[in-house]
Amino acid sequence: MGKWVYSFGDGKAEGQSSMRNLLGGKGANLAEMSNLGLPVPPGFTITTEVCTAYYDNAQTYPAELKAEVAAALDAVGKLTGRGFGDPKNPLLVSVRSGARASMPGMMDTVLNLGLNDVTVEALAEGAGDPRFAYDSYRRFITMYSNVVLGVEHHAFEEALEHYKDEKGVSLDTELGAEDWKQLVTKYKAIVKAEHGSDFPQGAEDQLWGAIGAVFDSWMIPRAKKYRELNNIPESWGTAVNVQAMVFGNMGDTSATGVAFTRNPSTGERALYGEFLINAQGEDVVAGIRTPQDITEKARLEAKSEKPSMERAMPESYAELVRIYGLLETHYRDMQDMEFTIESGKLWMLQTRNGKRTAKAALRIAVDLAAEGLITQEEAIGRIEPAALDQLLHPTIDPKAERKVIASGLPASPGAATGEIVFNSEDAEAARKAERKCILVRIETSPEDIHGMHASEGILTTRGGMTSHAAVVARGMGKPCVSGCGTVRVDYKAGTLSVAGTVLKAGDRITIDGSTGQVLLGEVAMLEPSLSGEFATLMGWADAVRTMKVRTNADTPTDARAARNFGAEGIGLCRTEHMFFEGDRIVAVREMILADDAEGRRSALAKILPYQRQDFAELFTIMSGLPVTIRLLDPPLHEFLPHTDEEVRDVATSMGVSEDKLRRRMTELHEFNPMLGFRGCRLAIAFPEIAEMQARAIFEAAVQAAKETGAPVTSEVMVPLVFTKMEFDIVKARIDAMAKAVSEETGSAVVYQVGTMIELPRAALRAGDIAETAEFFSFGTNDLTQTALGISRDDAATFLGAYTQKGILAADPFISIDQEGVGELVRIGVERGRAVRPDIKLGICGEHGGDPASIAFCQEVGLDYVSCSPYRVPIARLAAAQAALAARDKAKKA
Repeated sequence: MGKWVYSFGDGKAEGQSSMRNLLGGKGANLAEMSNLGLPVPPGFTITTEVCTAYYDNAQTYPAELKAEVAAALDAVGKLTGRGFGDPKNPLLVSVRSGARASMPGMMDTVLNLGLNDVTVEALAEGAGDPRFAYDSYRRFITMYSNVVLGVEHHAFEEALEHYKDEKGVSLDTELGAEDWKQLVTKYKAIVKAEHGSDFPQGAEDQLWGAIGAVFDSWMIPRAKKYRELNNIPESWGTAVNVQAMVFGNMGDTSATGVAFTRNPSTGERALYGEFLINAQGEDVVAGIRTPQDITEKARLEAKSEKPSMERAMPESYAELVRIYGLLETHYRDMQDMEFTIESGKLWMLQTRNGKRTAKAALRIAVDLAAEGLITQEEAIGRIEPAALDQLLHPTIDPKAERKVIASGLPASPGAATGEIVFNSEDAEAARKAERKCILVRIETSPEDIHGMHASEGILTTRGGMTSHAAVVARGMGKPCVSGCGTVRVDYKAGTLSVAGTVLKAGDRITIDGSTGQVLLGEVAMLEPSLSGEFATLMGWADAVRTMKVRTNADTPTDARAARNFGAEGIGLCRTEHMFFEGDRIVAVREMILADDAEGRRSALAKILPYQRQDFAELFTIMSGLPVTIRLLDPPLHEFLPHTDEEVRDVATSMGVSEDKLRRRMTELHEFNPMLGFRGCRLAIAFPEIAEMQARAIFEAAVQAAKETGAPVTSEVMVPLVFTKMEFDIVKARIDAMAKAVSEETGSAVVYQVGTMIELPRAALRAGDIAETAEFFSFGTNDLTQTALGISRDDAATFLGAYTQKGILAADPFISIDQEGVGELVRIGVERGRAVRPDIKLGICGEHGGDPASIAFCQEVGLDYVSCSPYRVPIARLAAAQAALAARDKAKKA
């Protein structure tokens, strides 16, 4: 029989922080804080294994669970001097979820469990405060009815607002004990009407109802969506934490709050957070009341008139500062803490490694290393590579005119422009239509997760810096302005009103999540500059990684951006992209329509100067770094017109008949172009194309070397080969051009000729091909298509179902299929190196910027990865982490 329940409290615990897989993050950290002797209300954790067993056994519990829960409850009762269900001295508990990975706002919580018509009187008498007791009871009815019984939250909110209107008050704190008694009666009537039965009075029934609701909530749509977005396996399950209640709503000496040991937006080393006097925890994160600042410095910066915790509760504040220092030193990371003050005593309800922006993560990692809490190598591992994307988004140009219409809290940095949408469905529709939008809500809830994901940024009229909108937006790397109280949102009318300005759905606004400003219309943006902590951490990463990071770039703009981001060369230049510009497309079409080789050469001669200049610019920008240029790859029909109108226009401009143009289009038409007349097949059938491109490459290399004084290393890549003979035929033409250019210019031409391994047969025959190929670049986009028999353009219709059902672990076009496509790469590496030990090996598909795929590339021994310019920083960091992981693995072997 396994152990299903682990207790904590009174300075000791049965668990510890290393047991997060079993106890969940929350339960493991509650146990750890108890072991550290911190003030933690006693309680117990029902393990994640119960959740797994629950779903494996038709939603039934293990036979031993009930007895273990009863024993744990008795232990909590002894520590608190109370009894669960005792009508005179009741023990009240909270029931919270806690998966091993943090899922903010995704799972459901119930507070004040154990209250009923009898125990509420005992609570009132014991506290000497009937108002507090009935306020707690109405909160419990609201939460329990919503989470467990499925009664909509708004039903209770409407009853409360209606009652306050009748009483002529606006704040909850203006209601007294008798008011809450009447509202409790109204709430119970709502439950009876909506649920069809009375609100449960038995404490035992309440507890098991709440435990079941937590496990059930693991499979609700919003939890599934969050797991999907954050790659959290369904099999992990959630734990349930049952803990003795402490009350922040017992009057002006009580409070509740959320605090970070460092600023989660900037990384500044300063206590950061919010609290509310005479409130319960859900009030802070739900955004129903606007919270107060914890520190006096933050209050002054926010220009708030409400007292800070530092001033209002100095003793509790001092204790919080002591604890935050202890926890950060113990966990060696920034902590996100929840606390409650009950009648002047501080209680810790949770600590966890805090979510943070990429900017903050960089600063925190670098600062922690400087402070000696972690090593530089640990700092490298602290940053999620994909999170660096947050740093690469535009910010508002300081020179741009700002038509500020409102200001709120700077909840998540960055800036975004888009059309206004008022609900998540419209946000998703806008994204599908490729229209950028800003999700505008009074406050967000977990149900809005898909809309937040679809939008460019989020604006809310309620809520603080730790509200749902703020926390989720920071995690997604999206700009967010919260607590924008001057804005009025009317969902029914579909309008946003502020200071006499009325905007409707579809109107464009800009939000600045770094300042909290909301601006009218579209505002000029600036590309980000990377320095400071970014440069420091990247320097540490570059010192430990063993793979080079190149970029896929076809234009000078892309090449310059990639160099600024630290690219160490170009791993893929797609020459066909250059053919569509200006007059070039005319010459390309002349070449396609030519009747013989002489006609083709004549047309190609017009393209040569353009190609030479293109390549010279790339060589100059890369300044001696390697540049891999792929010969023409796509089928020729892609360069011809498609519609009747285009055919007429092209025929007229070129002075050819429409019939001739249509005949050529018919000749080149293919049923499956991806596997058709393309790649090296073009160079074999029309060698003059490869000759022109090779000449352009080599002449450009000579030109750039003379102009810059830096040596040029050009790598000519032959695409889509599956035999050595194909490669050799094309290579012979390339070598001939190199010799000709060298003789004509009197300059040595330094170059290599290699191929793209993008067909399964090429991977299998890599040994043969390596006899003459000097480098391989694995083109994993096409290798995935040909290995899996999946068209990248058509896969969206079924890939979602494949990943949801576990047939594929991830979209194979985003993260490499290591078992299948990866095995072909591994074979290609091993057989290529067996013949040519010094062969240069890289990857140039989209996988070159995916951290998981980069780790695989490290494992199989590639020399470099190549990715889009804006993913170069991600690849640099991921390559460093992969190198460190490989080194650690080798040490353990």
